[in-house]
Amino acid sequence: MTTTAVRPAARVGIIGVGVLAVLFVAGLLWAKWLPYAGKASTMATTHTWSGGAIFAKADDTPSLSGAWRFTVAYFQSVWPAALVGLVLAAAVDALVPKAWLLAALNRRSRFGQSFAGGAASLPSLMCTCCTAPVAVGMRRRGASVAASLAYWVGNPVLNPAVLVFLFLVAPWQFGVVRLLVGTLLVFGATAFVARFARPQAELPDVEPERVRELPVRYLRSLARFALVLVPEYFVVVLLIGTLSGWLSDFSGLTTQLGAAAVLVCAVVGTLLVIPTGGEIPVVLALTAAGASLGTAGALLIALPALSLPSMVMVGRALSWRVTAAMAGAVVVASLLSAVLLGLL
Repeated sequence: MTTTAVRPAARVGIIGVGVLAVLFVAGLLWAKWLPYAGKASTMATTHTWSGGAIFAKADDTPSLSGAWRFTVAYFQSVWPAALVGLVLAAAVDALVPKAWLLAALNRRSRFGQSFAGGAASLPSLMCTCCTAPVAVGMRRRGASVAASLAYWVGNPVLNPAVLVFLFLVAPWQFGVVRLLVGTLLVFGATAFVARFARPQAELPDVEPERVRELPVRYLRSLARFALVLVPEYFVVVLLIGTLSGWLSDFSGLTTQLGAAAVLVCAVVGTLLVIPTGGEIPVVLALTAAGASLGTAGALLIALPALSLPSMVMVGRALSWRVTAAMAGAVVVASLLSAVLLGLL
């Protein structure tokens, strides 16, 4: 009886992927899965959302004090997921063999690539900013634009936990519209937007040949992500926090602007930043105050899907052209969501 020895490169790859799997499960258990399971259990009993919109932390008029309160409240909410996002991004960048990653994500068609990236996003349950570093890491390793986009947008838009929350605390139409439009956005629009990508030169990279190379490689990647992405993330959140209280005054828009209010909500919502599920108290408060369903429907997609900080973080990796096109696709999807919610 003979056995075939595992080649050194394959052994390194197996260990790297194993480390990624451990980090993924342990990190998400701590930051997402267990907390959200408890939250869902509570909502199943109360059928109410605990807490208000994060925009209330900012001032109604632009101010630095309001921006600071908003930024502190925001990072208090997202820091575990943001930390896990950085840890996973470095693992994807440094530990996973490039050929293995491409085999999993880079399918023959753009729609196949979007499906692979979107499917991979479903267990992560992250907001758009926390998943941005992972999308950057995927793209740096050669993952297609369509797969990277679908992973980035799929995390917040098709977040299974948020869908459960919606069905528990909001009318069923909200959850159905989010699921339908989110599916079109993640698995369809990302494939279309990928057509705007220009050919990109391959980044030179030397695959590790020994297991002992992995720790240094990982720490180098983690430091690069932390030193580049974290400062710009903080600065842009602080900047958008300066305007959040003013820009998020959605309640009177329908009266002031009529049908144009829906378009304004779609555009502004795409820029504002919220933690996971932060759109739910916004749309619930708006509908309770008598705002149009179109306004609520637009924000149901626009608020979670993207934000200015997340777009800044991925812009260089995905290209500013593709990032802007994806923002446009989110605006269109938000308008579709507004129409569907009004019809239902």
